[in-house]
Amino acid sequence: MKMKTIIITGAASGIGKAVAELFYSEGWQLGLLDLNPTPLQDTVKDWDKSRYCIVAANVTDPDQVETALQQIMQSIRLPDVLFNCAGVLEVGDFEAITLDRHHRILDINNKGVLNCCYFAFPYLKQNPGSRVINMSSASSLYGIPGFASYSASKFWVKGFTEALNLEWARYGIQVMDIEPPFVNTPMLANKQAQIIRRLGVKLVAEDIAVQVFQAAQGERLHNAVSREYKVLRAARKCLPDRAAHKLVKWMSGY
Repeated sequence: MKMKTIIITGAASGIGKAVAELFYSEGWQLGLLDLNPTPLQDTVKDWDKSRYCIVAANVTDPDQVETALQQIMQSIRLPDVLFNCAGVLEVGDFEAITLDRHHRILDINNKGVLNCCYFAFPYLKQNPGSRVINMSSASSLYGIPGFASYSASKFWVKGFTEALNLEWARYGIQVMDIEPPFVNTPMLANKQAQIIRRLGVKLVAEDIAVQVFQAAQGERLHNAVSREYKVLRAARKCLPDRAAHKLVKWMSGY
């Protein structure tokens, strides 16, 4: 059986790091991409050097992404999975967050995914049965106050995932996403919001890594994580917009 390969963006910490560790333990070969790859050196210190490649790149920069993937392809086999994990979060009233920060959220969470998919496509196309797994969020279920740009960015990821899944089926490429509620990672550290307190932070990065590994073997387009979120997701389909509005308003304290 040939060794499978995965390319992971945002691999240096949080969910990206946990996914890298799990897939390596399962015998996969890895292309690891991060804006600051220095922490990855500690992660891979005891790894077989023939099974990974680390590249520094800013996913918002198309030229850097193209070059990074070219470098990775010189070291590992054609990818079986591209996992778009790089992302950022800001919490606060829309007008209290700087415009530059809003732009950064959209640049990383959306343009980063677009850039990586665009430049990975020629390699994925050569490997029928390959997949793209994008990090979406429970925040894509309904626009969350205090998370306006972040929530909107995850709606974009969901729509982009659905469209590409249909388009790229003709090449044998499956596109899917992961939708977790709040996860205890550095991205969420020190973030304060009523909805975080009410829903709680019950997941860790390793929980999401397991979901990503299952998605890499599965067929589901949207992979909802946690029982509570699955219940909310099911309820959203049944609730009229006015009721959903009231529920989200109560949960978020607005």
